[in-house]
Amino acid sequence: MYKLLIRPMLFWFDPEKVHHFTFSCIRFLSRIPGFSWVVQMMYTVEDKRLETEVFGLKFKNPVGLAAGFDKDAKLYKELAQFGFGFIEIGTLTPKPQDGNPKKRLFRLRADSAIINRMGFNNGGVWAAADRLETNTNVLIGGNIGKNKDTPNEQAASDYEICFDALYDVVDYFVVNVSSPNTPNLRALQDKEPLTALLQILQDKNNTKLKPKPILLKIAPDLTNDQLLDIIDIVKITKIAGVIATNTTLSRDGLQSEYKNEAGGLSGKPLTQRATEVIRFLSEKSNKAFPIIGVGGIHTAQDAIEKLEAGASLVQLYTGFIYEGPALIKAINKAILEQR
Repeated sequence: MYKLLIRPMLFWFDPEKVHHFTFSCIRFLSRIPGFSWVVQMMYTVEDKRLETEVFGLKFKNPVGLAAGFDKDAKLYKELAQFGFGFIEIGTLTPKPQDGNPKKRLFRLRADSAIINRMGFNNGGVWAAADRLETNTNVLIGGNIGKNKDTPNEQAASDYEICFDALYDVVDYFVVNVSSPNTPNLRALQDKEPLTALLQILQDKNNTKLKPKPILLKIAPDLTNDQLLDIIDIVKITKIAGVIATNTTLSRDGLQSEYKNEAGGLSGKPLTQRATEVIRFLSEKSNKAFPIIGVGGIHTAQDAIEKLEAGASLVQLYTGFIYEGPALIKAINKAILEQR
């Protein structure tokens, strides 16, 4: 029903406006008695064999929602009803910020892709923390970043503020230094500044009675030498794992009219490269740390390939928009067929 009726109507309109409209619809419908039960019956797969323990957390299934969809933690409870095993909020910054000027979100229909240059638009980490509850039935990840006007030399302070604000209300953290839409942010992926940043957060984490897993989200555009640096950094700082990958700056093979828009590209064009990065990290590290695979998952087979390449969990974003919630169920069923 989604791909035949709902998606064609939504795709007639501006994608950012549709995003907010969809949020309002889901929130409204969830208040109708019986709606949540119907959604769960349609899309949720309940099976103990799907339970996956990764970096000390038990996920009810390995399929999550990637950061960027519910930036401000406004709809995580309703979205969990569609069958996700975990939901990642953010990217959040210490101070609220509007992000980049509109128009900043583009559908590339011919490529089953999206280009965004949102620029960490969010209402600030403290507002999101107030919305989060500690007794949710789905694991929550907190994706954190720095404000646009914070110099890279002071970036660690922004990440520390976000860590402190979310510590009591998220299950794991993701350090985002790989978005292409905040000026100079990707410079923090260089070995020396990245090691220093992660060590600061890990030292703070280790002062807690119950340290939370800290993961690093990396770009798909890193070279093999840079990926080897990432493996070293994980070993040095002892963070819990890596999310591979964020959006790409590559425009190879695109056909859509918006192909030359600035920003990060997600969706089907990223499928192969994201899987290559996962496989490289897994093999070169000898599976030394968990990897969450994300990028171009539009079919159950795409997810299986990432798991076979070395991912412990997978996340959806663009595939969820193009394929609808039935994709979550299809992936979980495909995983069960292999267990």
